[in-house]
Amino acid sequence: MDLLSILLFATNSILPVILLAALGYFLKTRGFFTGEFLRIGNKTVFRVLLPVLLFTNLAELDSFSELKWDAVLYVLAVVALLFALGLLFAGMTPDRRQKGVLLQGVFRSNFALVGVPLAQLMAGERGVQAVALLSAFTIPLFNVLSVVALTVYVGRESEADVQGRVGAAVKGILRNPLIIGVLAGIGWVLLKPLVGQMSPGVTAFLGKCTFVGTALEYLARASTPVALLVLGGQFEINSVRSLRKQIGLGVLGRLFLAPLLGIGGAVLLQGWGILQFDNGIFAALISLFATPAAVASAVMAEEMDNDGQLAGQLVVWTTMLSAGVIFGAVALLRGLGLV
Repeated sequence: MDLLSILLFATNSILPVILLAALGYFLKTRGFFTGEFLRIGNKTVFRVLLPVLLFTNLAELDSFSELKWDAVLYVLAVVALLFALGLLFAGMTPDRRQKGVLLQGVFRSNFALVGVPLAQLMAGERGVQAVALLSAFTIPLFNVLSVVALTVYVGRESEADVQGRVGAAVKGILRNPLIIGVLAGIGWVLLKPLVGQMSPGVTAFLGKCTFVGTALEYLARASTPVALLVLGGQFEINSVRSLRKQIGLGVLGRLFLAPLLGIGGAVLLQGWGILQFDNGIFAALISLFATPAAVASAVMAEEMDNDGQLAGQLVVWTTMLSAGVIFGAVALLRGLGLV
């Protein structure tokens, strides 16, 4: 894999996101998308399409038996650290509806969308396996932390005390459609061994009943393009100037702080002999920490009464700027012989 291939892949990973969002904006300006259509579209993505996508992503895992626990613990620790540091970013804006958006933008990446193809390019099947296994932990953690971030700052006045906000966050986690999709996916993976122990006749019958899985795949494939069209339709160019400080903070956290801690920390620990990651794990770390803000983050922010406009701006700007970050991270690790 030469550097030109890296640059081309980074560009090809980012441009479809930009083009679909631009199409959504164009269709809104031409009257195809109304405010009501975008509101219902956002709700459909949040409550139906994204939960199905998360379920199908996790359901593809065969089991959790081949986990690399050192990599899992490292990734969870870095995400938790990014969440803690994200609180500092949240404190830099007085608007309560923007605090959770900035916090979410620091720790949550577009891992689910570009993780597998990016890791596959860098490390082949080993990279794909690493992404799949880590996703079983990062996807649930991202969504739980996102619900917390988007709940604690915008609680109702009657829940202004700490106990009320914690209760609201717990309720939000339990009722969140994305969390339900994640739990269903984990449950399905855990049930797979039991299905395999059924009689051969039952197993063969279930193997032929693929219509449910096919329908779910259709819905999962629709989630990202529909979310991007809605995101583009909600995009307001005029708000860039008024949000430039918040956008700058979000870009700094997502594309500088996250790669520095997530990838740089692993390189240092590997050099000191504390960690022993293979090229598949390092490919997964780039997919996790060097990628832009998650498309789902804008959908969640809008649906949970946070500043959806700022969240959408962060998705767009981090996406446009992330190609250079991905290229730099891959080139650096390639030079060190780690991917």
